[in-house]
Amino acid sequence: MASNLVKYLDQKLFPDYKSNWDDELFRTEILKYLSADSEVLDLGAGAGIVEQMNFKGLVRKICGVDLDPRVEENPYLDEGRKASANQIPYPDRSFDLVFSDNVLEHLEHPELVFQEVFRVLKPGGVFLAKTPNKYHYMPLIARLTPHWFHQWVNKLRGRASVDTFPTLYRANCRRDFMSLSGKAGFEVKAVLLHEGRPEYLRIFTPAYLIGYLYQRIVQSFDFLSQFRVVMVGIVCKPI
Repeated sequence: MASNLVKYLDQKLFPDYKSNWDDELFRTEILKYLSADSEVLDLGAGAGIVEQMNFKGLVRKICGVDLDPRVEENPYLDEGRKASANQIPYPDRSFDLVFSDNVLEHLEHPELVFQEVFRVLKPGGVFLAKTPNKYHYMPLIARLTPHWFHQWVNKLRGRASVDTFPTLYRANCRRDFMSLSGKAGFEVKAVLLHEGRPEYLRIFTPAYLIGYLYQRIVQSFDFLSQFRVVMVGIVCKPI
């Protein structure tokens, strides 16, 4: 949990950033492509622990799939199914929009997932994915440390071990995302990279200050965008 000093630094250094600021950013992007008639799939919906991913009531129907059986009780969905992203249990051309929030980093075979998303999207449909950029220091550290360490760090941050999953980072940079999208048949609309409040460094004040300096540098220069933490890829299925 954050100390009083860290909370003070939050207010002074990042006054416009709330908890889950990255999910707020992602929600804003998703809302640009939604309408009341949209049929939507949350890929990797899980138990519904991120309230920013709640679009129920804003669209015609929202479905979700996840290997976690808790998806069937996810309160943000009209329908949740326990299933692999490699084999989405819906017919061709079922959805206007598919989104995935912090899912790509866990995929063993991302090429199969991109193909499945392409299949279930209607022509003109959009796929949006938020995921950590593998060239940021956080994923670099994650790739060099065991899963129990990730669980321990997330526990300090207030996240349950059951909601911390192994990471592989096989679709987690601009180049890989664009390559996988192109091979699946998508047209790339945008790949956005953003550095914000250093969430994983808020546990210790000195580390937080280093993270603040890092944020100021990589967010200030476009040529350093490849080292920002949050990547949001937006692609569409041709009409």
